Amino acid sequence: MKRLILFSFALLLFARQMQARPNQATPTPTDSIQPNYKVKQAWEVESLVPMFFTGGYHLGLCYRYEKFRFRVSVINGGNYDAEPAGLKNSSPGYKRYYKTSPGFFLGYNLWRNLELYSYIELHTFAIEQKQSGLEKNLHSTDVGAGLSYQFFIGRKFYIQPGIHVYLRSDHQADFNDEKYNIPNVDVAPVIRLGYRFRSRF
Repeated sequence: MKRLILFSFALLLFARQMQARPNQATPTPTDSIQPNYKVKQAWEVESLVPMFFTGGYHLGLCYRYEKFRFRVSVINGGNYDAEPAGLKNSSPGYKRYYKTSPGFFLGYNLWRNLELYSYIELHTFAIEQKQSGLEKNLHSTDVGAGLSYQFFIGRKFYIQPGIHVYLRSDHQADFNDEKYNIPNVDVAPVIRLGYRFRSRF
């Protein structure tokens, strides 16, 4: 978790530095008039890049219309342990991994490139009991909200750090004479790298 937060801050600082640099290329009339957040329609592809560092992957496809943004994604966390993100009833004796799971997001542009969104994710988790090494799958439909900001590098590339809150109902997995209870709330920082490949102002 500490590495993920440090990585997020490093990318955020890099994005700010890049935005502060003057653009050496001669701007077109459209570039000089319309900032990125003024886009009317756009298609974007993005990825939660830290998942690749843990042996997993993440890919999202986004469509923006005016202030609304719809995104579909698929995630596999590899060996990333999501259990420490749980609040209150996190279990130190277990690890929790994201298996391949889809998600659906609906966002609204609050100000400039600041986006508030809600989502539903159909997660499958692999729950590992540390002591025995036993592993069982657990399915959970998670809902929640996120807040993030797109820092653009030019017209196409962007870095989008944010914070997610996941909510879920009670679910259990049996490990011999012991039960694992998944946390009802997760709070996690996220950072996505993206590319806007089609836009209309």
